[in-house]
Amino acid sequence: MSELKIQNRQSGKATILDLSGKITITEGAHVLRGTVRNALEEGKKNLVIRLADVTYLDSSGLGELISSYTTTTNQGGKLCLLSPTQKIMDLLMITKLITVFQVHDTEQEAVNSFN
Repeated sequence: MSELKIQNRQSGKATILDLSGKITITEGAHVLRGTVRNALEEGKKNLVIRLADVTYLDSSGLGELISSYTTTTNQGGKLCLLSPTQKIMDLLMITKLITVFQVHDTEQEAVNSFN
């Protein structure tokens, strides 16, 4: 079991959440929700969720990404995705969520999207 780990760091105007492990109903979804809520409560409104090290994402994990996006947007913030794995990218395409999320290949692109 590789539980979800999240490292939180600042880069310019962006707060980057480096995710590694699984985002599933039993493991990562609640961790992600708590981390996003805490960042917003601290006034960090520009969130980048880095997915390069996410090994597995189930439907509840996908739901949590959508929930994080909605919560951030409703609080006047912006959320984008960085470096999704090919599997996650395929999932975003199949579900048409690629039209909802702003997806970036490089950290610099993601950080610049908030300027």
